[in-house]
Amino acid sequence: MPLVAGSVADLARSPELRLPLDWFRRERAWINEQHLKLCRVPAPTFLEQKRAEWMAERFRSLGWEARLDRSGNVVAGLPGRRDSATVAVTAHLDTVLAPRSPDEIKLSGDGRLLGPGVSDNGAGLAALLAIAAAWSASPPVRDTSAAPLLVANVGEEGEGNLSGMRYLCRDSNGSRPKAFLVLDGPNTDHITCRALASRRFEVVISGPGGHSWSDYGAGNPVHALSRVIAEFTSAEFAASLASGVPADTAPRSSFNFGLIQGGTSINCIPTEARAKVDLRSEKPERIDEMAALLAASVAQASETENSRATGGRVSARFKEIGSRPGGELDEGAPILNYLLAVDAFLGIRSRLDCSSTDANIPLSMGIPAVSIGAGGQGGGAHTPAEWFHPESRELGLRRILLALCGMLLAE
Repeated sequence: MPLVAGSVADLARSPELRLPLDWFRRERAWINEQHLKLCRVPAPTFLEQKRAEWMAERFRSLGWEARLDRSGNVVAGLPGRRDSATVAVTAHLDTVLAPRSPDEIKLSGDGRLLGPGVSDNGAGLAALLAIAAAWSASPPVRDTSAAPLLVANVGEEGEGNLSGMRYLCRDSNGSRPKAFLVLDGPNTDHITCRALASRRFEVVISGPGGHSWSDYGAGNPVHALSRVIAEFTSAEFAASLASGVPADTAPRSSFNFGLIQGGTSINCIPTEARAKVDLRSEKPERIDEMAALLAASVAQASETENSRATGGRVSARFKEIGSRPGGELDEGAPILNYLLAVDAFLGIRSRLDCSSTDANIPLSMGIPAVSIGAGGQGGGAHTPAEWFHPESRELGLRRILLALCGMLLAE
């Protein structure tokens, strides 16, 4: 049966839950210390191994059995139990930016953590360790077969393409988790129960290159790539206007040319230029339309550049480099009811939202999953000015443990 506010209150007051819930308050300093230490171990996407090993050792020191699976995920469970189907609590290891030295992750005078990855996803990883420590200190569920898996996974950011979560969701001898509680960032004001679909592409334009003066007239890949961007953005804007659907009622979509490379010198005609593009929409069909428009823009820009060239011509390659599937929870899904009941009990005013997270993979496969914040406050994600403040972290941790125990005990 789904939890209701009254049963959440009974659960929170039970002897089994009271002690671990209080642990979060008593051990604030320890949690903050772990948060600082883990963020000082660099973990850019595809290079998460050192942080994975650090997390595995911390899980072991807290009495959990931890291993790295073939994809690089850290999977922790209670001693003596198999990775049988259960609830998985996950947080991604990787960061968009990584500290160049441990000192780049620092503590400010007002108690904030500063530096790359302290919020996204230092907050989620610190919460995993807090859950592991509180559970070991006073297990809220006595039956070890009903305990969760705690997973620090790889490949969530950038071009990781959710590789760690894809591996976890593979059905291998019935060990795939039956539900996922994804911890991503700090803020508790949302419950992501709809997965935002996305597709990523790389555009590469090549040419003969040459001297900017003596070879002037040769097809220029940078010029052609610039035209791709200009033509696509103009055409996409025009298509949005022509749809006749008011912007505030249409499914939200976005595009971003997030990386552009090319050229070697100001007086050299480049031999190559490339861009990486991110397309997203609440309506997957809209992404396909944008992808087709992008392909047409690449073809048209190359043709235009070659029509003006008096020397060598350019050629273009257009390939997909990543895809995140969409999906959503079924109406009335127990996992969502658990969270809403817990939020009502704790006084958290959360909204249901659509976003792109590790929950995309299980949701696309019909596996119950939500993504929530781990508690605290943060900002500046994906920038050098990222920050996290532990104020109200305890509320987020209590929310996680109550919802998790409700899910486990309902089985």
